[in-house]
Parts: sequence; C-alpha cells; structure tokens
Amino acid sequence: MKDEINCNKNDFAWNDHEKKQPVKIPTPYKIKIIDDLSLRIELETILNNLPQKQLAKWAIENAQKFKQYFDNNLQNDDRITQAENVLENRINDTCNAYLLRQAGFLANELAKESETEISKYSARVFAQAIAVGHMRGHAIVSSDYAIKVINLIYPNSLEHVIAEREKQIVIAKKISKSGEQL
Repeated sequence: MKDEINCNKNDFAWNDHEKKQPVKIPTPYKIKIIDDLSLRIELETILNNLPQKQLAKWAIENAQKFKQYFDNNLQNDDRITQAENVLENRINDTCNAYLLRQAGFLANELAKESETEISKYSARVFAQAIAVGHMRGHAIVSSDYAIKVINLIYPNSLEHVIAEREKQIVIAKKISKSGEQL
C-alpha cells in the first residue's frame, strides 16, 4: 500500500482515497448530539474549502480548549505533546501517514483511560484532531465531539452549542485567511 508522504500545502487531501471521494455536506453524524445543523453546515462548508494542511491546523487549534476537561491525571500526559509534535511534523511534511496514525492511536489512549465522560469525549476531540493529519473526515468528527462535550457540560443548552459552533467557525475563517499567505 502506498503511504502518502508529500503533503503539499495546497493539496485538498493527502490521502489518496479522500482525493477520489465526492464530498457531501452535511456529512452524517457519527455520534448523537444536540446541535445546530445550520451552523454545522456552515462550518463544514468552510472546512471543505481548506487544503488539508490548514484543516489540520484548524483541528488542533480547535481541540486545544478541550484539553482543560481531561481528567487531572491526564492533563500533563506526555502523549499529548508527542501526538501534537507528530501532527506538526505531518503538517511540515517531515513524517508520513503511518507515523501520524500511530500518534492518533496514542492520543486515543487518553480517551480510553478517562474516568469521566467529559474527559473521554474531550480526549476524543483531541484524538480526532490528530487524525486529521491522515484523513480530512476526522475534522468534522472532532468538531462533533466538541459539541458532545458542550452537551455534557450544559445539558439541553442549544445556546451553548451555538456559541461553540460559532467559535469553531471563527477559527476556521481565521485559518482560511492566514492560509492565503502560505
């Protein structure tokens, strides 16, 4: 199997499979959440227009605020920095997809070791963000896990969901504008 190595800054996708797949918006939800579908569609439309390098940057920036919800014993775990470094190397085209997938598995261990639901879903936000360096489709899943965290912290609060989706959109627009200078 060919492992994609060259991660051109303007490539829509680094994964050969995703390069050939038509994009349908909205993508189906992978988890059950209370959400604002119109804002999700707006976010997904913006994300779909980002090259994968920018998409990976968006995903990890969006995931940063959820690390505060990791269980105390996981907040300073070395695997967080290790996974972030591998994603950064992938963005800079200094590691291949295999190493990135391994970092994703490492990051996913944080969710498995979480003792609380909020920590588990926050760790999934992070793990899915790392996985964006391999496949674009993980970006919206990471985003949806962020909404799941908001649903857990603020049950039945569409107001908080809307605020979170709006934050995600702001980050995506900022990354998109900064990418024009790449």
